[in-house]
Amino acid sequence: GAPSATATATTTTARATSREILSKIDFQATKAPKMPIETLASILDRELYEKEWFVTGNVNPIYFDDKFKFQDPDVKVTGVEEYAKGVQKIFDQTTSRAQIISTLPSATAPNTITVTWRLSGRVNIGPSGLPIKPYICYTDFTIDEESGLIVFQEDRFDIPGWDILISALFPFLVGRVGFLREAAEEVEERVFDDEDVVAGSGGGRGGVFGGMLKIFGL
Repeated sequence: GAPSATATATTTTARATSREILSKIDFQATKAPKMPIETLASILDRELYEKEWFVTGNVNPIYFDDKFKFQDPDVKVTGVEEYAKGVQKIFDQTTSRAQIISTLPSATAPNTITVTWRLSGRVNIGPSGLPIKPYICYTDFTIDEESGLIVFQEDRFDIPGWDILISALFPFLVGRVGFLREAAEEVEERVFDDEDVVAGSGGGRGGVFGGMLKIFGL
């Protein structure tokens, strides 16, 4: 049936809040200086965990190269601002989550950071949206050798596209038919040790901000 007035009002408020968040992002901000890939992975891990920008669009542009491009099995986008607007628009901001499991330099691909995360919530498709059966995503950030910034992002999923689609259109089938994967398990809350968030940041002013101050030479 049609969404209730309360649900519509909540969604409208969420969209307004999301637009406000995007309007406050300085997409022309000075880029972060080049840093060890382990340090960048640690910083991204904390920021992604707190901002969940894979669904909120609340990105930090200082880590993205001006030549940044994104692609997943269905979409290709150029520019971090277009990417931010795209994910904010497609995901329902009242329910969608991008719960970060890990953010680590790839053991197999050079100049690559891989983020493992759990996607859940709803997408804004159709009059009342479609549910997302929770599943695991793998985001590969390609780091430019010269700038040390993210130049390419590719998302991979642990279930096939047809499973995602059928589960969204017919959610009552999940758990009842053998050909559909079960929903991904809940992600345990993570606790960050501010002294160890940034690899090699040392003592004193620890954590993300301490590491960034050190990177900037402050």
